[in-house]
Amino acid sequence: MIRKGQPWERAVGGPPDVEVTGGDAELAAAVTTHPGARIAFSPRESDLARSVGLVGPGRDVELALDGLRWPGGIAVNALVWGTAPDHLRWWTRAARVQVDAGERTLFEGRATGVVIASGQFVHGFDVVPRGHPGDGRLEVQVYALPRFERRRLRARLASGTHVPHPDLPAAAGTRVQLLGERRLPLEVDGRSAGTTDRLTVEVVPDACRLLA
Repeated sequence: MIRKGQPWERAVGGPPDVEVTGGDAELAAAVTTHPGARIAFSPRESDLARSVGLVGPGRDVELALDGLRWPGGIAVNALVWGTAPDHLRWWTRAARVQVDAGERTLFEGRATGVVIASGQFVHGFDVVPRGHPGDGRLEVQVYALPRFERRRLRARLASGTHVPHPDLPAAAGTRVQLLGERRLPLEVDGRSAGTTDRLTVEVVPDACRLLA
């Protein structure tokens, strides 16, 4: 967790424990298998790499990165429950959901999707401008926009100017619980993870150290 007065980066101390090439899903698999490992990551189509400005391994610093614990393991960037914001269309069907952030209910009503993120980018868009993969917290956004607002939202995703919005409740914390009236598709770090009608996600501080 990044606390006041503490640097996010530190000098590299020796060779990596694991080397990973690929996207966020491949990195997440390594973090799940090797918790706390020092990882040399050669990114390909990685939203997390874009969030931290990583082109490839080889610089002389380590970045302490958080993970997102979900029932299937550890994610490193984002989970999308329902429809991703860049895929949202006027005809997208909403479902009744309840979203609890910490000890309070953030949202209860009809929504098309929920984004839970540690990083900033999802599908290459600046979906979570406040996302920081090393601050010890997750960001949650609920997409409950009326149909006529959805096209405008998509147009603003690239610049991150779709937030704040009164129909996009958001919060930050360490734990979020989702409950839906029906099973919705779940995407984890850019890959399909089936469907579910309930989900709990928690932050894992310092889940790995990325050599950058």
